[in-house]
Amino acid sequence: MSNKNIKILLVDDEPDILEIISYNLTAQGYIVFTANNGAKAIKKAKKEHPDLIILDVMMPEMDGIEACEQIRQIPELKHTLIAFLTARGEDYSQVAGFEAGADDYITKPIKPKVLVSKIKSLLRRLNNTSASDAKNQIELNNLTIDRDAYKIILDGQDMVLPRKEFELLYLLASKPGKVFKREDILDKIWGNEVVVGGRTIDVHIRKLREKLGDSRFKTIKGVGYKFQNK
Repeated sequence: MSNKNIKILLVDDEPDILEIISYNLTAQGYIVFTANNGAKAIKKAKKEHPDLIILDVMMPEMDGIEACEQIRQIPELKHTLIAFLTARGEDYSQVAGFEAGADDYITKPIKPKVLVSKIKSLLRRLNNTSASDAKNQIELNNLTIDRDAYKIILDGQDMVLPRKEFELLYLLASKPGKVFKREDILDKIWGNEVVVGGRTIDVHIRKLREKLGDSRFKTIKGVGYKFQNK
């Protein structure tokens, strides 16, 4: 996918931020759309189907967290990447963003070169989601994980997970009983070029436990996690 075919939606209530980011991404050949609050972002996302949404956390009318949660409920946007803009040191915002279904975060103040590099890394992950040695479907008793449709079927009921939750589940379930080290999970799911906090995996595991049952995921203290087939 060339840059000229990639759509990016920027959402921030500060005009200067929108102008700076838009300029730098347009210069790279991306198709850029903008919105200044969460409600407008949802409408624009439904209309344009962006490949990536860069979403500020603190905005009037509807903040980024709520907007992300609503976007993640829209089936036609299930493959859209979402990255939050957060002020440096806002650990709460980052954790809340991951819980809402974000794929990554970008810290302010924004440096154009770093921003472009980060976005390129995110979009590479979009194009390389299927592992070369992975099957397209995993069936484990009452759980089916369908990579082609990017959904799971639990007890006969379809369920759509946020992108990173799905990829984490798919990785762990691909080899039930195998202990995946934390550093390997970060590398395979978030990419070794992307710096995320150690709590990122914990947040996603907790969300998967809430949706699929605590007993399916076992924590190996100081090492990582494994999937247990019921």
